Amino acid sequence: MAVHSPAVSEGPAVRRELLAGLPDKLRQPTFEKTGGLHATGLFDSHGELLSSREDVGRHNAMDKVIGRALLEGLVPLVERILCVSGRLSFELVQKAAVAGAPMLVGVGAPSSLAVSLAGDRGITLCGFARGDSVNVYTHPERVT
Repeated sequence: MAVHSPAVSEGPAVRRELLAGLPDKLRQPTFEKTGGLHATGLFDSHGELLSSREDVGRHNAMDKVIGRALLEGLVPLVERILCVSGRLSFELVQKAAVAGAPMLVGVGAPSSLAVSLAGDRGITLCGFARGDSVNVYTHPERVT
């Protein structure tokens, strides 16, 4: 069951190439040593990394980033982009929706429930972001 949250704001218009390159900008020092952690990054609309966190659980990594943003007074994440190092689950889309993030990018595939919820909540959901390629599943009007 989805959490209750309003649809997100309009959000920024972002170049497809910028979205595709976000995973390469994630800081993952522990992953580079162990190969066993996930990361979430919070970016501005120009692709500048504002914060990143790692954790064994991808949900925990996102909680850490959103929690830091909350403490810094950045929530709702109106003009921000969340990027995750793994696949895009329903639960991650829920977290993005509650935080008011208009865009969520991931290295992996989204689940069908994630696509459905992102569409309903007005989130631009992008998966398979690698190199210069990214798939846009919902709300492509933000992608230029």
